[in-house]
Amino acid sequence: MNWKILEERAYVPYSQKPVACIVLGKSGKYYPGVRVENISFPITIPAIQAACCFCLADGDTPKSVILKEEADPEQMDFWVKEFDLSVEIRENIETIDFAKAKVEIDQKDIKSKLVSLLDSAVTPQSDFPVSTILVCDDGMLTAVNVEVSEWTKGLCSERLALAKAISYGISGYKSMSLHTLKGEFSSPCGACRQVIIEHMPDHQIDFHHADGTLSVHYTDDLLPLSFSSTSLKK
Repeated sequence: MNWKILEERAYVPYSQKPVACIVLGKSGKYYPGVRVENISFPITIPAIQAACCFCLADGDTPKSVILKEEADPEQMDFWVKEFDLSVEIRENIETIDFAKAKVEIDQKDIKSKLVSLLDSAVTPQSDFPVSTILVCDDGMLTAVNVEVSEWTKGLCSERLALAKAISYGISGYKSMSLHTLKGEFSSPCGACRQVIIEHMPDHQIDFHHADGTLSVHYTDDLLPLSFSSTSLKK
């Protein structure tokens, strides 16, 4: 791995300014994070937010952050303070091996895996765990929702799944499944719908509800009249 490859994974069609970082967890695992922009600018995911949330969703705790050069990326101050992170500048990252991203799950086992993932959700604020499985051409990725002390800095499981795929350089998204332990209906929030539609237009998304039922939908139906504009070029 090198910084050029990692930065090229960033999804920055609007700013054309890639940002990447690496978070080291207390377990000794490394987690990559890249900037993931959205046509609705305020729901852009900064690199440090992505990497820290990957770490937390893995049951790990952020210990330090590695940057290519002296910089002050978006949200850096918050995450450094939140977890008392040390900051390391490292030009050479060739020896770094990232924590495993893809998992092997049989299609018939998706529901049971979603249920077991709920135990990994980090929900000290809401106590409302959500799990997601993103099916790609060459494997699957799992995610859960992550909350921290400042509500706006957490990530829903659906956005975390997509940010994880992008940060790990995994493409070819085929479908998404999600599950909630509580509530009457499992369904992505509006912010997640905007992000899902940008990255997975006209794809299947399965809602596994708390009562054990399943409903199948398509991403284009999630957010009618979702924001788009030719003035913001990809």
